[in-house]
Amino acid sequence: MGLPDHHMTEGERRIRSFHPHWKRLIGPFLALILIIAGSGAAIFFMPAFEYDSYARIAVAVVAVGLLTVWSFVPYLRWKNTSYVLTSHRFTISTGVLNKSIDDIPMAKVNTVSADQTLMERVLGCGTLVVESAGDHGRITLRDIPRIQDVRAEVFRALDDAIDGEPSEHGGR
Repeated sequence: MGLPDHHMTEGERRIRSFHPHWKRLIGPFLALILIIAGSGAAIFFMPAFEYDSYARIAVAVVAVGLLTVWSFVPYLRWKNTSYVLTSHRFTISTGVLNKSIDDIPMAKVNTVSADQTLMERVLGCGTLVVESAGDHGRITLRDIPRIQDVRAEVFRALDDAIDGEPSEHGGR
């Protein structure tokens, strides 16, 4: 997921790979349920008239279009967004048709902070802010699952990068 093993450098080990938190799928899932229920009801309760078969087909076509835009595309975005933390870098991979991959070398990371709203604390996710001395400067990653564990693992990887030798903390 995100960073194939053959793209890792010699001595680099994967610490954690993950997608954004599942809460990003709540809206698309609700849209899926509402569109299916609404279009099913419209097709079922449509009164009989001369062109009712065409009207049912039109309702189905509109429903498929709405499902694609409001449910399928957001799911694909979520599925194709991945974060990989290795002993040498933090990789952010996004995109469905066009792929974008950002690498933050551990040696260039200055600060790492985590923010959580009350609801995010309940769900176990949050926003991770990574500031680096590189070109990107500050990267904000929203909806990171198990935010405190990820933050602790980033700090371990930073310590290992500063020390120059990765320790065995048990990767995932």
